[in-house]
Amino acid sequence: MNKYITLFCIGIINLAVTSSCSGDDKKSDTSTPPVTETFDPVPVEKTNSTKIYMHYMAWFETNESSTDHKWGYHWTMANKNPNNADANGRREIASYYYPLIGPYHSGDKEVIENHLLMMKYAGIDGVLIDWYGTYDLNDYKMVKENTEQLIAMLDKVGLEYAIVYEDRFLKNIVDAGLAPTVTSAAKTDLSYMQSHYFGDSNYIKINSKPLLMNFGPIILTTADEWTNVFSGLSTKPAFLTLWDHSSKAGTNASGEYAWVYKDNTYLSNFYTNTLPKLSVGMGGAYPGFHDFYKDGGAGDDIGWTIDHNNGATLDETLAMAKSAKVNYLQLITWNDFGEGTMIEPTKEFGYSYVEKIKTFAGVKNTSSSFSEISKLYNLRKEKKGNTEAQKKLDKVFGYFVSMQPDKAKQLLNEVK
Repeated sequence: MNKYITLFCIGIINLAVTSSCSGDDKKSDTSTPPVTETFDPVPVEKTNSTKIYMHYMAWFETNESSTDHKWGYHWTMANKNPNNADANGRREIASYYYPLIGPYHSGDKEVIENHLLMMKYAGIDGVLIDWYGTYDLNDYKMVKENTEQLIAMLDKVGLEYAIVYEDRFLKNIVDAGLAPTVTSAAKTDLSYMQSHYFGDSNYIKINSKPLLMNFGPIILTTADEWTNVFSGLSTKPAFLTLWDHSSKAGTNASGEYAWVYKDNTYLSNFYTNTLPKLSVGMGGAYPGFHDFYKDGGAGDDIGWTIDHNNGATLDETLAMAKSAKVNYLQLITWNDFGEGTMIEPTKEFGYSYVEKIKTFAGVKNTSSSFSEISKLYNLRKEKKGNTEAQKKLDKVFGYFVSMQPDKAKQLLNEVK
């Protein structure tokens, strides 16, 4: 059997395939050669040259995905039980908002497929993955595994990625006896990134260097520490810290990125006073902020909120990024439900946020495919175990990634 046909039959469809998956090696009728379709990812055409990246949490776990059959902390916090559901099937989760596809496991390939197709059709260029390192402590290993499930599909969809490193948990690694010092633990993590991520063709590069972002620094707070951490790398990354934190990394920092805080004044100040001084600066846009920590029994609330204002907050922060003429923009966030910053489609806001991103990106194909991408997800779940239906849905995915949405929609309607 032709190897491309074999790969297609098991669901890997970003290669050239024939229309038959029968496995029959007999000679075909030479007068009617099989039709060949290609499903290599095709970029979305758009008019906005800004690189648009999405901050992404890979930390969600369900009772079906976990080894102990318990829901992960980010759906439960301290006092919520997603096994409880109301009359409409809405589960009790640690958030004021509810994902349109319901609470999910971040390593679920159907979930990843849904998320990445939504992003692609919104004109997003890549994903900035919140990452907790390589050590097997708390849920860090699970986040790493989920991250690598996500990375495995990014290239098939045609999106880039980079790591947002959380150094705040390095002390936990040392306290658990897994590393002698916080810097040695970080060096282990950076070595892993270099050997497994930085060399990927779709890893984000800035000035020919792999982009590495840090949420802080929180623990590694001196230039000498970061010099030590980067000393084992063949190429020092383009290293961006959180706004107003680059001094902690000294000359190791290439620049800073904006985040969400209290109100839009802080974002405005970043664009006016900080961005012009940076070699590399990344703007930010967000739909709002409303954390669930207090109601979730996970400690005090943050102490401030930013109202979603029916989408007006996202409109305003996108307009600020446009006025600032940023080269790079981070959307905050795809799915931090605990802090209420999610752009992912929800029961509350539908597809309105991804539609706004699509408009900002200047996506030339103005027809909407978001509801059909949701339909693909629902059929994946509904037809689980139905081989013939899944083959058709694999082909739907291929049409979507190769920017043939009309064919994808037509085939979706044929799946019974």
